[in-house]
Amino acid sequence: MDFLKGRFASFLGPEQKLGPLVRLFRSNFRPYAGRYAYALSMMLIASAATAGSAYIIKEIINKIFIDKSEGLVFTIAGIIVGIYLVKGVATYLSSVTLTKIGNSMVARLQRQLYDAVLRQDIAFFQSHALGDIMVRISQNAGAARQAIDLIVMSLGRDLFTLISLVAVMIIQNPTMSLLSLAIAPPSIYGITYLLKKVRTAARKEVMTSAQIVTIVQESVQGIRVVKSFGLEDRLRAAFNVATTNVEKLSNRIATLGARSSPLMETLGGFAIAFVVMFGGYQIVHYNADPGAFFSFITALLLAYEPAKRLARFNLDLEKALVGVRMMYEVMDLVPELQSAPDAVEAKFASAAVTLDNVDFAYGEAPVLRGLSLTAPENSVVALVGPSGAGKSTVFSLVERFYDPTAGAVLINGTDIRRFTVESLRRHVALVTQDTFLFAGTVAANIADGRPEASREEIEAAARDANAYDFIMAMPGGFDALVGEGGGNLSGGQRQRIAIARAILRQAPILLLDEATSALDAQAERDIQEALARLMKGRTTFVIAHRLATVRDADIIYVMDKGEVVQKGTHEELMAEGGLYAHLRALQFREGGGPSLSGVADASRA
Repeated sequence: MDFLKGRFASFLGPEQKLGPLVRLFRSNFRPYAGRYAYALSMMLIASAATAGSAYIIKEIINKIFIDKSEGLVFTIAGIIVGIYLVKGVATYLSSVTLTKIGNSMVARLQRQLYDAVLRQDIAFFQSHALGDIMVRISQNAGAARQAIDLIVMSLGRDLFTLISLVAVMIIQNPTMSLLSLAIAPPSIYGITYLLKKVRTAARKEVMTSAQIVTIVQESVQGIRVVKSFGLEDRLRAAFNVATTNVEKLSNRIATLGARSSPLMETLGGFAIAFVVMFGGYQIVHYNADPGAFFSFITALLLAYEPAKRLARFNLDLEKALVGVRMMYEVMDLVPELQSAPDAVEAKFASAAVTLDNVDFAYGEAPVLRGLSLTAPENSVVALVGPSGAGKSTVFSLVERFYDPTAGAVLINGTDIRRFTVESLRRHVALVTQDTFLFAGTVAANIADGRPEASREEIEAAARDANAYDFIMAMPGGFDALVGEGGGNLSGGQRQRIAIARAILRQAPILLLDEATSALDAQAERDIQEALARLMKGRTTFVIAHRLATVRDADIIYVMDKGEVVQKGTHEELMAEGGLYAHLRALQFREGGGPSLSGVADASRA
């Protein structure tokens, strides 16, 4: 008894299944309980009709073929038509209802998954490949639907049908019914063995599929690099490896799943053979009822398919639950960085920003070491230094994408961890070199700076950003589509849209990360004028590798290896010598070069 109990528990797999299944039904079954009840009732009617089609065989054999009752021919034929009409209508209604429930559930779960992804901090996106995220959102919700549909269909269609047909079998011949059911224990044993093999292979298949999505995504996004450096062969080889792995895993799962067929076919053959021998012996030697025998055989044959599907139930469910578990892995992730329980709304019209003895590391690699710097209210502060000095990390800390491992970031003397994350970021505007625009209209991208802004405010921001004229020259004007990633615009146009977005935000803190690099002279001049308007009345941090662009800053912090090694104005640093003078000499041996001359002065005017 203990052995059978343990084997049954292993078949159900409670440690792997019951947790995700209970949660899945608790959160997704209840909203559709009424419609599921309706679908189940239709399945019950269809199952009863199937059993009725087997039961009536007894009357066909006995009344028509043995008794030759002519008067019952049309009656029985009409009953058969009625049985299959009821079954067809009930099956249609249950199928349509389940499809609508499933579509609604997938949309609902995808929204929840997307919300869970958006809740995560920057560290999540650095540790999860884009393909992995896309697979979880696009496929895992479908896996949840598949799991629930499988259970509902197995219960409502297969189990009800099997019970109805077994009832017909028992009514016609209880002894033969017991002989037929003898195949259940070996079936459970065999399916349990296959289940263990499928579980591991199914998860590997999902993860490998994510690699395919990632390779395709990178190939499309980096197509210019791919073509320029002739990387087609390398990417093709990586893609071939990933698709080959998916093929092997899919074949493995298919082979394991298919092994249930010969098992069930063989056991089913033995059951039918026993029934034929036993039933035939009873008819020949004991004058048993032929109609009951054929009704029994019909019910047994009709029961074979639902029984086989139920035998495969655990295999199919396990494949679906792989996606369900991966879905809940994302939904259950708690961002490391979030607002403190007692955090308050950030409310300030101007900002003095201080980094006080800050240490920071990405994993084990230290990036900032005891960094201290201050940006007074309405000042322009430049961060310069070689690559890897930690300049961009300062921006990430000010926006609180990360928290320092030591020290603090202060705004007007208050640790920014005292503010809610959302309200803090509403006080910061960002313009970067690699401007990102969302697929949509020009107006919508500018309005991302402040969604509640009016159309007049959007157009005013565009004028201040020197973007109004080229926008109006586009077909559709502010309603023109920018394309995916802003692909319909030039680099300078995208940059001015980003500046308009930052102007509209009306944030007291401005972060400019290489905002004027990689542009032609005219575009840079237009952007310099726009930046002058944007910087006015704001505390501005500027990152620039081209030192001519920051020579008018109020304070220049020279960074190297995560530390401030020099501080002062352009003239002071040039007189002092050191790293700043060395970097400038490397860039401007002949003097001149592009600059933001007058931008800082204009911003303070």
